[in-house]
Amino acid sequence: MAVKIQTKNGTVDVSNDVIATVVGGGATDNYGVVGMASKSQIRDNLNEILRKENYSKGVVVRQQDNGVAIDVYIIVSYGTKISEVSKNVRSKVKYNLESMLGVSANSVNVFVQGVKVLGA
Repeated sequence: MAVKIQTKNGTVDVSNDVIATVVGGGATDNYGVVGMASKSQIRDNLNEILRKENYSKGVVVRQQDNGVAIDVYIIVSYGTKISEVSKNVRSKVKYNLESMLGVSANSVNVFVQGVKVLGA
């Protein structure tokens, strides 16, 4: 599925992989986020931090009537306040979707898949 954006010159189709890359980039830009995690770590056999080309494995995009619903799976740094990091991820993802793609996010759900100790 893709999000269709109607302009005066035609229609723009934005694929879910593009949305996932924008969401993953916005999520990992936040302080306290170590990286993205796979939404189904056992099935994907990925128990590690996802790289940029695999952000779509850590983001679920669901189309709705007037926007999209996003699920983001992240790994946070040990010692950070998880609720604050999640709030920052939510607002950054919403901002990036609206400013870069012109897509409104009805909901952004953040799932913390792990905590990583850095520098130890």
